[in-house]
Amino acid sequence: MAAQETATVDIPQTQIPGIYHRKIGDIVVTAISDGYLDGSLEVLINIAPGDVDQLMLDAARPMPERGRRTSVNTFIVRAPGRPTVVIDAGSGDYLGPTAGKQIRNLEAAGIEVGDIKSVLLTHMHPDHSGGLSEPVSQAHLFPDAEIVVHENELPHWMDDGEMSKADERQRRLFFQCARDQIAPYLDRMRFFREGEVAPGIHAVESHGHTPGHTSYLVTSGDESLLIWGDTVHVPEVQVPRPDACVSFDTDPEGAEASRRRIFDMAAADRLLLAGMHLHFPAFSRMKRVGDNYVLVPEPWDQAFA
Repeated sequence: MAAQETATVDIPQTQIPGIYHRKIGDIVVTAISDGYLDGSLEVLINIAPGDVDQLMLDAARPMPERGRRTSVNTFIVRAPGRPTVVIDAGSGDYLGPTAGKQIRNLEAAGIEVGDIKSVLLTHMHPDHSGGLSEPVSQAHLFPDAEIVVHENELPHWMDDGEMSKADERQRRLFFQCARDQIAPYLDRMRFFREGEVAPGIHAVESHGHTPGHTSYLVTSGDESLLIWGDTVHVPEVQVPRPDACVSFDTDPEGAEASRRRIFDMAAADRLLLAGMHLHFPAFSRMKRVGDNYVLVPEPWDQAFA
């Protein structure tokens, strides 16, 4: 009997682009994956390690050596007749090969960086502002954009006294990186305290993770989306335990207070949510069950129009 011929099969070598669209009234918000970061759960503080392990097990998350996988997301905001805005700039070349995918995914979405006129930063940690500039040449990666950030943020990272209090890793990865990333844009920055920061986008104060950490409420008609920045880093732990903070919170007590306030607002107002470290594509809702919070991912929708 002749040997049966085996059909040639193309095996995918790359993942599909990390892009997802969601309409908010006449605004289209596009989630863009910048990739992910793997790390230790030991960054979580104010919570016993055994409680962390149990929460991860309850969420059916694998825990090789008590590890975590943290999504890194950014969000494009577009509407007819309005300039294109991106909320956060991703990691660029600062944080290793699993992150820094924003530009590639923008291109896959048909968005040129030159189309983006404003970069709204939730804050200036390297997974949020590292994609602003090229580390060696300090070339602009958003050549036609202004940088918009809370007025508390830049003074903190430029403060040599604050930098001297940090450990070596934080001095290098937070303070020095922030200074390097923002340097090419110092002549095109806009600072805010509160209110509308771009058409249809309002700042929501959520300080604590950093001095100027800000969430953004995107509103069109009677629809809205709260993009809550780094309100949580490990949702499996910090949603059921809002008291759990991370070691790189500038002000852990302030971060916890902001988290509880944002959770209460999201649950009471039944807000659609998205976050930089919610698992891609990140759109979710929050409900309160007794004294606890539950995060419910929104089902994927093929037809967003």
